[in-house]
Order: sequence, then structure tokens, then C-alpha cells
Amino acid sequence: MLVLFETAAGYAIFKVLDESKLQKVDSLYKEFETPEKANKVVKLKHFEKFQDTTEALAAATALVEGKIGKSLKKVLKKVVAKEAHEQLAISDVKLGGVIKEKLDLSCVHSPAVAELMRCIRSQMEALITGLPPREISAMSLGLAHSLSRYKLKFSPDKVDTMIVQAISLLDDLDKELNNYIMRCREWYGWHFPELGKIVTDNLAYCKSVRKIGDRTNVAGSDLSDLLPEEIEAEVKLAAEISMGTEVSEQDIGNIRHLCDQVIDISDYRTQLYDYLKNRMMAIAPNLTVMVGELVGARLISHAGSLLNLAKHPASTVQILGAEKALFRALKTRKDTPKYGLIYHASLVGQTTAKNKGKISRMLAAKAALAIRYDALGEDTNAEMGAENRAKLEARLRQLEERGIRRISGTGKAMAKADKYQHKSEVRMYDPSGDSTIPSTSKKRKFEEMKEEEEEEEAAEAPETPVVKAKKAKKEAVTEGGQSGNVTNLVSTTVFMMLKVFFFLIPPCSVVEEEAVEEEPPKKKKKKKKDKKAEAEAEEPKEEEEEVAVTESTEKKKKKKKKKAKEEEDDE
Repeated sequence: MLVLFETAAGYAIFKVLDESKLQKVDSLYKEFETPEKANKVVKLKHFEKFQDTTEALAAATALVEGKIGKSLKKVLKKVVAKEAHEQLAISDVKLGGVIKEKLDLSCVHSPAVAELMRCIRSQMEALITGLPPREISAMSLGLAHSLSRYKLKFSPDKVDTMIVQAISLLDDLDKELNNYIMRCREWYGWHFPELGKIVTDNLAYCKSVRKIGDRTNVAGSDLSDLLPEEIEAEVKLAAEISMGTEVSEQDIGNIRHLCDQVIDISDYRTQLYDYLKNRMMAIAPNLTVMVGELVGARLISHAGSLLNLAKHPASTVQILGAEKALFRALKTRKDTPKYGLIYHASLVGQTTAKNKGKISRMLAAKAALAIRYDALGEDTNAEMGAENRAKLEARLRQLEERGIRRISGTGKAMAKADKYQHKSEVRMYDPSGDSTIPSTSKKRKFEEMKEEEEEEEAAEAPETPVVKAKKAKKEAVTEGGQSGNVTNLVSTTVFMMLKVFFFLIPPCSVVEEEAVEEEPPKKKKKKKKDKKAEAEAEEPKEEEEEVAVTESTEKKKKKKKKKAKEEEDDE
């Protein structure tokens, strides 16, 4: 078996001395631990050295593309074709297919061959004689640089310096145009101030001023190629009644010269914008589709080049141009900005304020991919940018419609399962639809019960004790508030004992009073109006009875005093 081994210095053909050792793939590296052991397994048969770096680059490029270079074809015809019965071990499957097709040689590629290549590379300096190690390293470094430069393909079409200069010049032209136009309006406004209010377009204003000159020439001049008919009529009418000052021909000449410069700069700006648009589509077509020509050019200009911009992550692309606000927010520990130059992109501009942050973040992520594709990719089409823009537009519509459309239960959480109700043919009465009478509060019920008890006691008890007992109850209620039945019973008992002490009523009435008080009251329901009427009728009766009782007690006291005086006189 023969082995084709590629190096930066040239092609090497090895002869496998013991093929049985290739079957032990796991222990093959032990056979290449030392140069002596390695020489017992493989032996160098031929080495084709490259003449210079250009030849090495051509051979490496052919290998990368899966083709056979001139030097490789020469080696294979010279060495391998002589031993056609031998198999050729290679490291690339595509290359083996091409060799089989072009030279009709049997090629082998397997895990054992890959392990053999790795072992040969570990002892390459000892196996390839006549090639110093320093020369191998120098050739490897030079070939790496040449191959990388070739793969990146630095062509004149990819020179982004023109974009950086063009966008800077475009910004400068915009500033100068604004200054010139404001100066022209202010200057000519002293002579014809009404024209500035009628003609709002700056370029049309300058062209009209250059054609009119002195305002007295308006009536005889034709402005139909510059202004619409309605505005032309207004200008001619305003020129007849203008309040501007008179100016000399020399002043008009200088104003016209300024208008000529404004018109020339405007034309050059239009031409420069077309150039920038074409250059952006040639250098960064995917970025142009994503964010537009001006925003893409400003991003490239801010980063310095397209390659430098490709090195930035999406988070940096998002806030590129807002560095001052970013560092101020970090210094003051406030919220960092959500967007920089990317804010002026059409996708961010057409969304609502609450979704601008989300869209700018997604746009920056897709734009970062488009920048890397444009900077390092081989294709120059804008298909990838168009696909990503379509996805962003769909996402934008979804965000805008989120508040309108209804999200299903499975979107955020589990859907709520309603209780299953069996639909029966027999109709049942549903009591849930009935309206219930609102119940009164417990406090109100307690007060009504208490009033009814007092009225029943007043109706059942005798006249004299009931009047006093009720009066005592009222005094107790007014002085100490509401009290229980026990306190009322105690107060009435004490009052009746005082009556007995003063001989007002016999003691038997006290016992009767206590018995009356101890009887359980009977509850009777009466209307509120009847209660109020009875209470009003009882109040004057109580006052009359109290007056009568006091008169009788005073008479008895006088009689006692008279008796006491008579007894003293008799003694």
C-alpha cells in the first residue's frame, strides 16, 4: 500500500512495510513513538518539493477545491502508475474520487488511514529526509498567509474606503446646502419676503429667484416649468403688493450667483447618492436590504471598514453611534440606550414606540449576520438579507397585532377546563336565577327584640311599680347605656325596698313585683308605627302618675309630723 501525504513543502509518497499493523487502530500510535519504530512501519519512496510559494498556493488551492494540480498529477504518474496493483491511501474522499476518475488508480480512505496520517505527521521531520525543520515551518507560515488571502478574495469591488468617504461627503454637503439655502432666503427676503412663504421647496425657491431676479420682472416671466399654476398665480399677485425694499442690480447678481451654487451642489448631491447606493449594493447587498443604504454606510463608516464591522457582535451593532449616551448611562447607573444609528432604519421607524426596542434588537442580530456574510462570503447576492427582512416584517406584524388578537389558553398556560354537564332531555328547575330578599343585620334584629320585650313588660306589670321600674330603666339606659336583664332586675328590686322602708306600699307588693319581673316575657310582633304611637301615649300617663304619687306621699308625711307634735304637747 502507498500513502499520499501532503505538506507545505511538497508531496510525499510512503510505502507501508507492514499492513497488518493498520488493523490495530487504537494501538497504532505506539508504533510511531520513536523515529526508529516509525521507519519499521513506513518508508519514504518519493518526495516532490515545491519550487516557491506560488506553486504551493496553486497546489493547496487545487486540494481545497477537490481538484488535481499539475505537480500532484506529475507525482502520481511518475511513481504510483508504475505500481498499478498497489492501493493509494489518501486523506480526502473527494480527491480520491477525482484520482480514480482521471488516472484510474484505486484509492483507500478509512479510519485506519486517518490514524496513519496522524502518526506520520507526528514523525514527519524524521521520516522526510533532506528537509530542515525551519524550512518546513517557514513554508507552512507563508502558505497559510497566501491561502487565507486567496480565500478572502480582496478584490477592488470590495474596497469599502469609498463608502466611508462618500457618506462623510454626503453629510457635509447636506450641512452646506442647508446653510446656503437659509442664507439665500434671508438675503432675497429683504427684496421679496412673500416668495419665501409661498414657495416652500428649497430647490424650487432658488431656481425661481435665479429666473425672476427683480420682483418687477415677475409679471413678464414664465414660471410654469418651475412651479404649479396656482402657486405661480400667487407669486405674481404677491409681487404687485410686496412690502420688500428696493435692491440694486449688483445685489441681484450676487444672489443669483449664490442660487447657482445651491443648484449645482444639489445636483452633485443627487449624483453622489446614486453612486453610494450602487457601491453599497456591490459591497454589502444583504446589509443594504436589511437597514438601507444610508444607515448601512454610516455603520461601515463608524466601524472604519466592513471587516471591522463584521467583528462586532449584534449587541454592539445595535448601539453603534450612541456611545456617549451609553457611557453616561453606565456612569449614572441608569438604563442604557436601546439603539444607535440603527434607529434610522425603516423597520425601526415604522413600528410603535413600545416595540422599537424589540425590533432594534432583532434587526441588529440579523444585520450582524448579513454583515459577516457580505464581508467574508463568496456570493454577492442579497437572498439571505431578503429572507431575514421578510422574517422581521412578519415578527413586526405579530407584535403590532398582539394587543388585538386573542391568545389561546395553551399559549401561556394550561387552558381552564369547565365542569362537564350532561345535557338531559328532562328539564330541571334552576334555582340559581331566583332573587332572594336581603336579610337584615343582627344588630337591628337585636334592637327590635329588645323594644318588643320592654313593651310587653309595660303592658303586663301593675301601674305604680311599672312606672317606677320603667323610669329606673330609662335612667339606667340614659346614664350607662344598654344593659342586660339582670341589671334591670337588680335596680327595680332596690327601688321597691326603698318604698317599703318609707311605708309607701305594703311588702306583699314587692313580692308580687318580683314575681312579675321573673315571668318570661311573651313575644308579640307589632308594626313600627303602632310602637311609636304607644310610646307617645304612655309618656304623658307616666308623668301624671308620678305627680299623683308625689302628692300622696307629701300628705302622709304632714300627718305624721302633726301626730308627733300632738304627742309632745300631751307629755
